[in-house]
Amino acid sequence: MTFEATIAAARACTICKAHLPLGPRPVFQIAPTARILIVGQAPGRRVHETGITFNDPSGDRLRSWMGIDREVFYDAARIAILPMGFCYPGTGTSGDLPPRPECAAQWRRPLLGFLPNIALTLVIGQYAHEWHLGDRQKGSLTETVKNWKDYWPDILALAHPSPRNNIWLRRNPWFEAEILPVLRDRVVQVLN
Repeated sequence: MTFEATIAAARACTICKAHLPLGPRPVFQIAPTARILIVGQAPGRRVHETGITFNDPSGDRLRSWMGIDREVFYDAARIAILPMGFCYPGTGTSGDLPPRPECAAQWRRPLLGFLPNIALTLVIGQYAHEWHLGDRQKGSLTETVKNWKDYWPDILALAHPSPRNNIWLRRNPWFEAEILPVLRDRVVQVLN
């Protein structure tokens, strides 16, 4: 399939419709010229409602971590955003449910095939770590993030930028002190 046909099919996807409390609404951004790939978990309720990736406090924090504004972040020609699940999966007892597995199985490889220019991939959270790092992950999310140099400069494993992770950020001050300056420098290098 062509790029346009694949995008149209992914945006019209209803493969896991029966499991989605708000119905399907695939949310992602992609262009073959993108230089940075952001891989999150799945859209939250607010992203589902607006149809704009990371259009929530998590996105505000992620943009701050990257040192870029909304204009750059939402420029698909520069930044692709392909979460592990494209639709809001619903809420569980401790936050949003995991991304539906059908989505990655159906769309991940075909869409990644249209991104030949990616120089930096940001993998955010457990499910993104599992898919993109596989057996290169460490024993925990914290250890995977702490050992960021093992994947650098092509991949950076991140904790989720959600406000729910404020405790994790306080317990791991090395993340902001050590990783974020390097991330910001790399973003500038890749986008320029």
